[in-house]
Amino acid sequence: MELQRGLSQFDLTNIIVGAIVGADIYIASALTAGLVGPFSIVLWMVAGLFAATIAMVFAYCSYYVPRVGGPFAYVSEAFDDFYGFLTGWSMWIAELLALPVFAIAFTNYLQALIPLTPAAEVAVRALFIASLTLVNIVGVRAAGKVNDALTLIKLSPLLLLIVAGLGVFIVHPETFIGNYTPLLPLGLENAAHALVLIFWAYAGFEMGTLPAGEVQNPQRAIPRAITSGMLIVSLFYLLTNFVLFGLVNWTILDQSTVPLVVAGTALFGSAGALIMTVGALFSVSGSDESGMLGSARLAYAMAIDGLFPRAFARVHPRYGTPYVVLIVQGIIAFVLSNVGNLSGLISFAVLNLAFSFLLTCFALIVLRSDGDVKLRGQHIFPIAGIAVCLFLIYSTTTFDKAAGILVILAGIPIYLYYSPKEDIYHLKDLFLSEEAVLQRRLEAKETYLANLLGIIRTVFRRFRRSDSRKLPGR
Repeated sequence: MELQRGLSQFDLTNIIVGAIVGADIYIASALTAGLVGPFSIVLWMVAGLFAATIAMVFAYCSYYVPRVGGPFAYVSEAFDDFYGFLTGWSMWIAELLALPVFAIAFTNYLQALIPLTPAAEVAVRALFIASLTLVNIVGVRAAGKVNDALTLIKLSPLLLLIVAGLGVFIVHPETFIGNYTPLLPLGLENAAHALVLIFWAYAGFEMGTLPAGEVQNPQRAIPRAITSGMLIVSLFYLLTNFVLFGLVNWTILDQSTVPLVVAGTALFGSAGALIMTVGALFSVSGSDESGMLGSARLAYAMAIDGLFPRAFARVHPRYGTPYVVLIVQGIIAFVLSNVGNLSGLISFAVLNLAFSFLLTCFALIVLRSDGDVKLRGQHIFPIAGIAVCLFLIYSTTTFDKAAGILVILAGIPIYLYYSPKEDIYHLKDLFLSEEAVLQRRLEAKETYLANLLGIIRTVFRRFRRSDSRKLPGR
């Protein structure tokens, strides 16, 4: 049974905006305020450019490969299923780690309104995840309409904050000037780390490519939805942070876990705090709903290609949705929401996303060379995207890099178990054949000779220096 094509371009745009604008905008500003101060506004611009670059790579890839699976489908088409699996595996892990983040954030914001016992917090997380899982199982059209409503609701408080804040800027510009001076009070030492945190706030545009099998006219709708979605998000993020750091001094934001609630209080008192808190709850709900929709389609695409458990490819006979993988994701998200922490989940998710984005950028280079279509910028964006991904990977912690390697390696046995035998023979030829072994030995010898020549050159230079020092004494 095939997936239903029930998503319009408007629905897909809202899925992208809904997946991007989540808990991040309500917490990231406080994290970066303590790292770079009001210079955060500059990093929000840079991160937006980074994300837009990768988003354009996805938009072009979706034009060449307009089918369900997103980056998994793109890399598989450009190379083979092994590299496609590593891409899909890394992205699925990243998206899976993001699901409990929203459950934790939702409970934290609800805690600000209603005191909750530890047992009640667990119950809220369970109800939150179960409700959104059910919405996705009922059908993609229902999920799309829920996203439409949640996206409009959660953008409204931000729009109110922006309009009122810009009004303050026009009437009292000295307030903004004072809070933005100095622009860089803490230096650039932590700028790279802050940029990684902010980039995660822009992640989610890839969700628009995952349900391609359920999109009407995907070749046209997906690139347009990604472009319009990124423009909407970037505009809201930049204006929100401009107002936020202009209204509230960065030292106050550094001490708060709910920065937009602080800004809402500064503008409208307790009513403003309530509006921002409710907006955060809707925002978190919309992000997790979008994340579930996209990550389930990614696992479904890998399952129908025989690279994931067959049960993940089961489609509900009535609603036409991959209900098994949705239930499995919900269970995993609930467990992680009770044992994980926000910072650990977010940082590790960024590393896995960057790796999958990196392979997608390489895939576009291959796809464009094989295709006859000439798209503006298709030669520039993949190269720029590769540079962005390498920078993000480099900027993560050593622990994240080590754990990321282990996760990628853990995916290889899964691929070997589910992949056809001919693919296993292909891997054997790639890594264990006589030619491959000889090639690695040759490379090792070349490396050894290069190191040996380097040592000889260093020793020779030292002897020359010692001789030159003795000359004046003769």
